Amino acid sequence: MPFSSVVLLQSDPVLTQSLMSSLCNSFRSVHIAPSLDDLRSSVAKHRADVAIVDIERASISDVHRLSSEFPGVGIVCTHRLADEEMWTEALSAGAADICPSNDTRSIITAAKRSAGMMHSAAA
Repeated sequence: MPFSSVVLLQSDPVLTQSLMSSLCNSFRSVHIAPSLDDLRSSVAKHRADVAIVDIERASISDVHRLSSEFPGVGIVCTHRLADEEMWTEALSAGAADICPSNDTRSIITAAKRSAGMMHSAAA
């Protein structure tokens, strides 16, 4: 059974389309948010299981706020540079996982794992 919904906030339109196509196999609906405010309202409106957030579009404090505002939503962060310190900060801020932007397979796996963990915690 597919998870309900995922919302994307990404800088790269090519990656966004690739993720959207791949996520459609595991989520009933996939939504693209053009801004952080749109991400927030889409997560609430569509009762998203997962938000995939580009760290270049949202700060670490934004990730923390999202995690606090939507405790039942798995947040998967992406970034194009491998920066251990930033990645650790994102995880500490509430991200369930962080993946390189160019690794679509890892992003999809992290989204499905995050959604599964959220469903298990709710059960």
